[in-house]
Amino acid sequence: MQRHETDPEALLEIFQRTLIQAGIKVTHQRLEIFKELCKTTGHPDAETVYKNIAPKLPTISLDTVYRTLQLFAKLGLIDIFGTQYSRMRFDTNTKPHHHFICTNCGTIYDFYSEELSNLNIPDAVRKIGEIQKIQLEIKGICHQCANEAESTKT
Repeated sequence: MQRHETDPEALLEIFQRTLIQAGIKVTHQRLEIFKELCKTTGHPDAETVYKNIAPKLPTISLDTVYRTLQLFAKLGLIDIFGTQYSRMRFDTNTKPHHHFICTNCGTIYDFYSEELSNLNIPDAVRKIGEIQKIQLEIKGICHQCANEAESTKT
């Protein structure tokens, strides 16, 4: 779901409609987590969301926040930057390259593209800061997961 909505009430309406259409309950915890995300224009991590809502929901766990954020991403309510999983990934390949991340299994594949490595960076980015590295992240379903999904249909 692509949207450019920023009005908190409209976002909550989209949130509730999306969960209901998916057959998922709109619980108090899910609602509070989503409200916390709507309060910021930043890109908080799960720990920040947890820290900010824990005073309102003292029984919530960090694991619940992680799982809820994964659910929101799966439903298209939010985007995840970096890996989709709660652990950091490391790469010894320091040559200029890019990544394809399977949103199903989490596998990260390296690929090389001079065209992408030499992108013409817009002035809007240069106004933010000094570019040190260009590394594109593409998300999708890898062939192995797609083939497995296809074989289970038949």
